[in-house]
Amino acid sequence: MSAKPVNLNRFRKQKARAEKSARASENAVKFGRSKAQKQAEKAEKARRARGLDGHRLERGDDIA
Repeated sequence: MSAKPVNLNRFRKQKARAEKSARASENAVKFGRSKAQKQAEKAEKARRARGLDGHRLERGDDIA
């Protein structure tokens, strides 16, 4: 009765993937933003960019 050989690399990689997934889940809870927050920030950024573009001075060619 011999046991089936085990690939230790597979278990090592599987453990590393599980730890990485757990860390990602913790970070998502700690630092994550909701979809509504992301959309609101994107809209605010676009609004500010439009405001800056509206106040931009046109540069003439005859300025020395």
